[in-house]
Amino acid sequence: MKKSFKRTFYDVLAFLVIISFCLGATWSNAQEDEEIEAENENLVTLTYVEWVSEIASTYVVKAVLEELGYEVEIMAVTAALMWQAVASGEADAHVAAWLPTTHEHYERAVKERIDNLGPNLMGTKIGLVVPQFITINSIEELNANATQFGGQIIGIDPGAGLMNKTKQVFEEYNLSNFKLIDGSGATMTAALGEAINNKQWIVVTGWTPHWIFSRWNLKYLDDPKNLYHSKNQASQKEYIATIVRQGLKTDKPKVYRFLDRFYWEASDMEQVMIWNKETENADPSKNAKRWIAENRDKVNQWIAP
Repeated sequence: MKKSFKRTFYDVLAFLVIISFCLGATWSNAQEDEEIEAENENLVTLTYVEWVSEIASTYVVKAVLEELGYEVEIMAVTAALMWQAVASGEADAHVAAWLPTTHEHYERAVKERIDNLGPNLMGTKIGLVVPQFITINSIEELNANATQFGGQIIGIDPGAGLMNKTKQVFEEYNLSNFKLIDGSGATMTAALGEAINNKQWIVVTGWTPHWIFSRWNLKYLDDPKNLYHSKNQASQKEYIATIVRQGLKTDKPKVYRFLDRFYWEASDMEQVMIWNKETENADPSKNAKRWIAENRDKVNQWIAP
C-alpha cells in the first residue's frame, strides 16, 4: 500500500513538472511570437538597384522612415528581383520604378500583386549618350562612325530595363557594327570620364537624373524611331514611381502615408548624387540626412499627420 502511494505521489509530481514545463514553454513561445510580431510591425524592408539615382532616393526614404521610429532594412538587388520581392511580400516597397517605358515589362508581370502609388519624380529620360564634342547627333549615324567609337556601346548591368530597351534599339536600327558591353553604372561612368579626358569618342547607355550631366557636357543621340519611349505612351512624360506591396496600407498606415506623399524634383536627387560622388568613401546615409536637414519643410510635408 505504501509503495502504491509513493508511486502515485511521484507519478503526480512528474505529471505536474511536465505540465509546468509545457505551460512555461507555451508562455515562452507566445512571448517570442509577440516579440517577433512587434518587431515585424516596426521593420520596413526596401529593395533597390545600385544605380546612383536609386541609391540617393532609397537612402533618403530610409532616413525619413527612421525618423518616424522604424527600423529599416534595404536590399540591393537586380531590377527584376526588386519588383518580385515587393510583389511576393518579401519587401514592403521600392521607390525606383522607371515608367512607363524602362520597367514596363517588370510592372506588367506583377501588376495584379502590387500597388503603384504614382510618381515620386517627374521628367526622367533614358537613351544613348555621347559627349557634346562628338559631331553626330542621331542613333541613325552610329553605324557609319563605328570605327571612331571602337565598335562598342558601353552599358550597365545586363538585367537593367535600360539594357533591355537598348537591345531593341540594336535590332531596330540594325547596329551590326557595334557590340553592347555589359558592366555596371560605375564602370560606365569610369569609361565615360576616361574617354572625355582623352577626347575620345564614346557612346554609353545613360539616364536622367544622373550626376554625369552636371559634371560633363553631354547630349542624348536623337531617337527618330522613338524606341526609348513606350509606343503607346510616347507623349507621356517619363517618371519614377513608388511601388508598395498589397496590404501595406492596412499593416503599416504611417509608412504607406509617407510613401504615398514622397515626391521630389530631379534637382533634389541630383544634389544627393553629387554629394555621394564628391569623395571616394562618401556615406550615402550621411548625405541623405544632410539633404533632409537642408530641406526640412519638404520633408515635413511628407510626414505630416
